[in-house]
Amino acid sequence: MIIYQDHLQGITESSVAPGFFDGWPNPPSPAVLIRLLANSTFIILAIDADTKRMIGFINCLSDKVLTAYIPLLEVIPEYQGRGIGKELTARMLERLKGLYMVDLLCDPDVQEFYARLGMKKATGMLMRNYEHQSGAEQ
Repeated sequence: MIIYQDHLQGITESSVAPGFFDGWPNPPSPAVLIRLLANSTFIILAIDADTKRMIGFINCLSDKVLTAYIPLLEVIPEYQGRGIGKELTARMLERLKGLYMVDLLCDPDVQEFYARLGMKKATGMLMRNYEHQSGAEQ
């Protein structure tokens, strides 16, 4: 069974399941992941009730007035395909439903996933500093 929570209570580095940021050449460590979640405006975590490990999350940055941005949705590979990402996203969109705009950037291969949840394709710009991808202190 998967439990969803909107706080970091009970989450430590050892409770972060391995496998987040699959395919990233320089992924954030569990400590950096916890730090980025702590500094987010809103979070929703997916916890495996049997292992007590965090196996998925979504985070949001927002001014809580008009705008919100969803930078990350992650479910470790072992748990993908079970509807966890859909549930995390649906819960976050429900939390943000009173805001004027909710934005996210995603790769073309997952645009249909977000479209099924009511989001619309748009054009945007971005900048990536891959040397900082791990979030480690420089």
